[in-house]
Amino acid sequence: MAETDFAEFEAKTAGDRTVMHVLYAMHTIAWASMGTLAVIALIANYIKRSDEQDPVYLSHHSWMIATFWWTVLWLVVTAPLWILLVLPGAIAYTIIGLWYLYRCIRGWLRFNDNRAAY
Repeated sequence: MAETDFAEFEAKTAGDRTVMHVLYAMHTIAWASMGTLAVIALIANYIKRSDEQDPVYLSHHSWMIATFWWTVLWLVVTAPLWILLVLPGAIAYTIIGLWYLYRCIRGWLRFNDNRAAY
């Protein structure tokens, strides 16, 4: 019978929760840095997700990563609207920004309740 290495399944610490809260905060206020904070948080999400064992934390890293990439996709797809007129582009980008904010807040609230993101 194979032995289980229980060191792999360490309990989450307050520091782990703090890191997740900081990542959600960085994603949420990314608009203030023209997306720079989101890119930094995205890199941290990829790094932390690769070492993650806890399914709740893993789902939240994946949630933030998916939110970022879907937002980038929709920003690129709607970029031609700026060529037509400023108003359609502004409306599209506002809707995308609100959707991004919604996803960040929804994920953050679910994390705060110790629930998976999905």
